[in-house]
Amino acid sequence: MVQRLARRIPLAELHCHLGGAVTPAIMWGIAHSQGIKLPTKDYWAFRDMITISRRTQSFDGYLQLFHWTELIQSSPLAVERSVYEVVGGAYRKNNVTTMELRFNPMKRNRGGEQDLDHIIAAAVRGMDRATLEYPVKPGLIFCLDRAFPYDLNEIIVEKAIAWRDRGVVGVDIAGPEASTFRVADYRRLFRRARQFGLGITVHTGESGPIEEVARVVELLEPDRIGHGVKAAYDPRAMSMIRERGIVLEICPTSNLNTKVVSGWDEFRWIFDTLRRNEVRFTINTDGPEILKTYIRDEMAQLGRLGILSVADQELAAATSLASSFVPNVSDVPAAGLKPARREVVEREEA
Repeated sequence: MVQRLARRIPLAELHCHLGGAVTPAIMWGIAHSQGIKLPTKDYWAFRDMITISRRTQSFDGYLQLFHWTELIQSSPLAVERSVYEVVGGAYRKNNVTTMELRFNPMKRNRGGEQDLDHIIAAAVRGMDRATLEYPVKPGLIFCLDRAFPYDLNEIIVEKAIAWRDRGVVGVDIAGPEASTFRVADYRRLFRRARQFGLGITVHTGESGPIEEVARVVELLEPDRIGHGVKAAYDPRAMSMIRERGIVLEICPTSNLNTKVVSGWDEFRWIFDTLRRNEVRFTINTDGPEILKTYIRDEMAQLGRLGILSVADQELAAATSLASSFVPNVSDVPAAGLKPARREVVEREEA
């Protein structure tokens, strides 16, 4: 019997990059409407160019896919259309009623050629359009980049603070490993973001060193961790994550395609370790269109392989809703779950 989550159960997608979430057909149309010169005039070759394949099955290869998707989305009109399509599509296809979309607005303004606030306003309009048509609650997370200098990342945080009452709900650090990036440099900046009510999530425990997870937890005090699968190999990190109530945003298909996780057997061990250490986790796609998967596909595969039971899947779904940065997702946390850690911090500061 297939261990499948009932479709009537609403889902929250907490880890989804805008650059990997728009269907190739829509990206094709956006590119042509803006007169972007593509390296191919064949749609099927274009689709292969912006989705995962054997040639891109590595962490670096995966990141390179975003070159074209970010370029195509680099205008207010493109961002508005992209956000609108992703939020509406997630509801239609998977009954995703809470959608957190993350992106770096500075990678959508053509290196300063376009106004950053216009890009952000366009994303907000895209969310507004989707909420007029569907019973969804979306939110935006702004991604800092490890390869960016500190002053550019600081601008992104200040923009997140400025737009926090218009649908920006959190900040993140993403991007490939960079020799210039130091976790400690961002302690004050992330504390400032938290003081203004923004949620904190950080990509760590994915491609970088295992020991970075504990460093991120200690210095940046995130509410959630993007991916975080390598934390399972560090007992100290496991203990810190459990004690602080941090939630992991697990993206199985993404981690397999980027070779961060070797296979389903390793994932079985990772999930067993998380459960044994009472570490809460959610299931996400990272980028459904770029990876050719959807959140219910992720759940179904884990069920088919006997890695997560239906009860496990239901708990992961409830954890997603309870841990979302989008306000008023649930007045009462799901049974057996702690309230989102950010709410506790806010009460202490108040």
